[in-house]
Amino acid sequence: MAAPHEESDRPGGLRSHLPDDTLPLRLRDVPAPASPTTAAPEAKGENARLAKSSALMAAGTIVSRVTGFLRTLVMAAAIGVGTLNDSYQVANVLPTMIYTLVGGGALNAVFVPQLVRAVKNDKDGGEAYANRLLTLVVVLLAGATTLCVVAAPLLVRMMSPDIAADPQRMALTVAFARYCLPTVFFMGIHVVLGQILNARERFGAMMWTPVLNNIVIIAGFGAFIWAFGGFARSGVSPATITPEGVRLIGLATLLGLAVQALAMFPYLRKAGVRLRPRFDFRGHGLGKAVGLAKWTLLFVLANQLGLTVVTQLATKAGAAAERAGHSGAGITAYNFALQIWQMPQAIITVSVMTAVLPRISRAAHTGDAGAVRDDISYGLRTSAVAIVPCAFAFLALGLPMATLLYGSSDAQGAEGIGHALMAFGLGLIPYSAQYVVLRGFYAYEDTRTPFYNTLVVALVNAAASALCFALLPAQWAVTGIAASYGLAFAVGIAVAWRRLRHRLGGDLDGARVLRTYARLCTAAAPAALAAGAASTALLHALGTDVLGSLTALVVGAAVLFALFLALARLLKLPELNALFTMVRSRLGR
Repeated sequence: MAAPHEESDRPGGLRSHLPDDTLPLRLRDVPAPASPTTAAPEAKGENARLAKSSALMAAGTIVSRVTGFLRTLVMAAAIGVGTLNDSYQVANVLPTMIYTLVGGGALNAVFVPQLVRAVKNDKDGGEAYANRLLTLVVVLLAGATTLCVVAAPLLVRMMSPDIAADPQRMALTVAFARYCLPTVFFMGIHVVLGQILNARERFGAMMWTPVLNNIVIIAGFGAFIWAFGGFARSGVSPATITPEGVRLIGLATLLGLAVQALAMFPYLRKAGVRLRPRFDFRGHGLGKAVGLAKWTLLFVLANQLGLTVVTQLATKAGAAAERAGHSGAGITAYNFALQIWQMPQAIITVSVMTAVLPRISRAAHTGDAGAVRDDISYGLRTSAVAIVPCAFAFLALGLPMATLLYGSSDAQGAEGIGHALMAFGLGLIPYSAQYVVLRGFYAYEDTRTPFYNTLVVALVNAAASALCFALLPAQWAVTGIAASYGLAFAVGIAVAWRRLRHRLGGDLDGARVLRTYARLCTAAAPAALAAGAASTALLHALGTDVLGSLTALVVGAAVLFALFLALARLLKLPELNALFTMVRSRLGR
């Protein structure tokens, strides 16, 4: 199962963004930047403007990630990480699932490239096409949102039969869901408006407006703490939360997405885009575009079915563990750990591939398989320099990370998050590698192969998660489910690698790539072992309070990265310098 919120803050909170792998945009339409040494002054100015836009997008992504992470901290401080938060998580993930299933993947994979072409080729700059697309999305999502709100009990029952079996938790989750589900509509509006701006090379709005959503939700949970007290003092649970508390949390969630969507309109006015309803859909390419979306829709369906299985198993395990006196062993622990774990991928791997995607797409378009291979190899090796040590860092230091961040709210729950983060750990390596390899298929406009690959990942993840649920004690089931996620991507990258190698004529620079990963793991493994030993000793000596966790984390991280860099330099890894150069370029320096 590809990450349900890959771009994303994923399951921990509502997002209007889609999984990265549902975005096979045809970047060959992007003009190649001219060489700085030969470009005319106009081209150099264009390159400088694009570099500035890239820096703005990167900054927006980082700020959005940081505020999304802060949101989880305030959320844990308000309602803990046990079954109450599990109910909120189930309700909160439904809108993203519904939006993605209704048309999110198709919107990005099919309609956006046509929108870009309309902007470039139509006499009105694509305004009429944009208005037709926005009108279609408004009508479609308004109807889907209404049906989903009415069907909230059925959706909750589908996501978690365990919650449905408990009348009290069922009523609470349905109440949360009826506040959360209307955000489906605002997600769609935000994405369409953002893509209209992106097609006009106004990139900042879509990256920065999610920060407003996070701020509103942080304020809502902060108000909950002010009104009802923090979880450490109140011990609020599904049985004790008041209707006013549910209403406050629900309205904050709904308002956050509404503000995020409405904040796009000033940017549109500044860009000179005039919006008005248009219902003349026939004869303008929209119907054909729907037909092209088949494989993307199947991709999304496989993704969401896998997410449903994991949610069902994790919520059931969390409820059983809490009955046995172990909090923080359910879907909330899984989601919070997942959000931390995905940050290196979002910041590092996506940045690396954003820089090379246009080049890959142009090479595929001209039939230059060798250039595609070289760029895929570059993306794998360069991102791995940061991803591999981060993966080992999660394995070695996941526990002090979690206890530092969440221990003041729920010490036992924080340990559960830490164990899940450690289990996710090494799975970051195949997770990141698959992201890079799938870009090769998208460069050839092949969405069928990514669908089959996602199906394999979803099936392996679901089967391994079910096995962990059946064999492990309830308090450890989610830890096993987290490990299953990485295992699924290890299988997925093996399948994707073989298929892409065949597509490129049997050569994917495998020996060089594997040599790089082997050297990185050789440097990272002993560093992680030393860091884990140091941090564990400090946690035992000082405890898992803020001081003990902070000391263990700082000392462990210093040991890990110092030893890793020393060993990596001894192993002579040129990719280290390439990564540092890319980061400086992305930051506009």
